[in-house]
Amino acid sequence: MNSKPATYLSLKNKVVFVLGGSSGIGADFVEAFAKQGSKVAFVGRNEKLANELIEKLKNCSFIPKFYKCDITNLKMLEASIEDCIKSVGDIEILLNNAANDERHDFKDMTHEYFDWEYQTNLRPHVFAIKAVIDGMIRLGSGSIINLGSIGWMRKNEKTVLYGIFKSSMHGLTNGLAKRFGKNRIRVNTLVPGWTMTKKQIDQHLDDEGEKKINEGQCLPDKVQPHDISNAALFLASDESKMITAQSIIVDGGWT
Repeated sequence: MNSKPATYLSLKNKVVFVLGGSSGIGADFVEAFAKQGSKVAFVGRNEKLANELIEKLKNCSFIPKFYKCDITNLKMLEASIEDCIKSVGDIEILLNNAANDERHDFKDMTHEYFDWEYQTNLRPHVFAIKAVIDGMIRLGSGSIINLGSIGWMRKNEKTVLYGIFKSSMHGLTNGLAKRFGKNRIRVNTLVPGWTMTKKQIDQHLDDEGEKKINEGQCLPDKVQPHDISNAALFLASDESKMITAQSIIVDGGWT
């Protein structure tokens, strides 16, 4: 049951930037923060879905701002962030969400495929942080939320490269939490379980998948996108002002 999320007054008018916000968990982030009164901007590739999301949120105090962007193109990503800062304001909350968990066989890996996985699942997140960090320092606070994955934790052999780069998020989180903690910038890793986005249901949730969820999770209910965004709202809010360098796992008790 999707209960109404808590209201965080500290999120009102905060500038939020979401990587991969046009679909899946990212779209739920955009909606959740917009409904808190945050000023949300997001990048994504699917302009149609982005426009449908914006239409859905047109009555919010700030209509989310969309940048069509391929995050493997760092110049395009950095230009989007720069425009957001100039037109909306310094970004105080960054959701490093965009990723692709494409299934692959390690023995079939090529140099080019490795580079694509890296350019999709780690490199843009690092440089997105670099692009927003000076603004957070100016503001004297910030919350960076790096999205992880339980896939590598439960030893998924079909997403080895994805697992390499998602596990790297924890190193990124811990190093930057120490580096910028003195500026009251908090950095955490939010780790979703197998979340029931449209893509996951359509492409990967078969009878075998249902069996794995039933056997792996402690709780009987499937993880939904709003379960992840509820945790993100808390990590971004002042209510979690002393939480940093942590991994918050929302997976129904699988790991």
